[in-house]
Amino acid sequence: MTRHHDHSARSGLLLALAGFSVLTMGDGVVKSMAGEWSAPAIASLRYVYGTVALAIIIWARRGGSGFSCPKPGLQIARGAAVSLASISFFLGAQAMPLADATSIQFTSPMFVALLSPLILNERATKAAITSTLLAFVGVVIVLRPNVLALGWPAVFPVFAALGMAFLVLFNRRSAGLADALTLQFWVAATATPILIATTFIGHVSGVDILQLSMPSPIVLLKCAIVAVTGTVSHWLIYAATERVSATIVAPMVYVQLLLAATIGWLFFDDRIDLISALGMMIIISAGLWLWSHQRRPVIGGVPD
Repeated sequence: MTRHHDHSARSGLLLALAGFSVLTMGDGVVKSMAGEWSAPAIASLRYVYGTVALAIIIWARRGGSGFSCPKPGLQIARGAAVSLASISFFLGAQAMPLADATSIQFTSPMFVALLSPLILNERATKAAITSTLLAFVGVVIVLRPNVLALGWPAVFPVFAALGMAFLVLFNRRSAGLADALTLQFWVAATATPILIATTFIGHVSGVDILQLSMPSPIVLLKCAIVAVTGTVSHWLIYAATERVSATIVAPMVYVQLLLAATIGWLFFDDRIDLISALGMMIIISAGLWLWSHQRRPVIGGVPD
């Protein structure tokens, strides 16, 4: 029993490691398209690919009955949240060092903790408030050189973290309404029209970085790669949580920062200065502290 448990734990951690690694590789592909196509268009095509692939899988497994939509309003909210997260992160990753954009996204758990009282009627703990304040100190430190160099586009990863927080909260409200594959299909299917509309609005806005052009074959291929890496990474992470608890899997997300820094250094000549590294460590420390506090036993309904 112990040997089986140890094997399951190891395989779960390896699956999580692979999942977060594949996800970061996809982010590197997104960054490589900077200047080749607009970020909203990349996000739109990525979700078109994903929606079609998921629809084919569901139809092959269950036919038309697999497309029942539980609580359409909630599914639209999930689609809007992932749209905000995708566009904002793609814009941020293309405009600034990949490791910086990735580290700022790690503020998402703090947003979840703060927004839970509004969306899930859960009380915000002192740990959530303290970790959020600490994380935002780290964000300000990381953004310092980027705001000076890029201006307001440097804050896009913050909006990406906010979008991911809303997605997590709406996912919690969707839990049990349908199987994971159906819920994954509907988040992609509702995000796609939102992303396409945003792409069109961005084009007519006249903003240079949002202008559309005819994509090259290599851009179409890269968007397909991003779709595949996104889908595969989510499946790997889900498979990991089937073998070990989510609280054990969660800290593995920080491998993204190490890999993002490596990809940025090797392929995009992104250098991380000591002050930015300090900010990243503060963000990670805030996330790990919140995670460790949430794992503590609850006494009288309040975490000790």
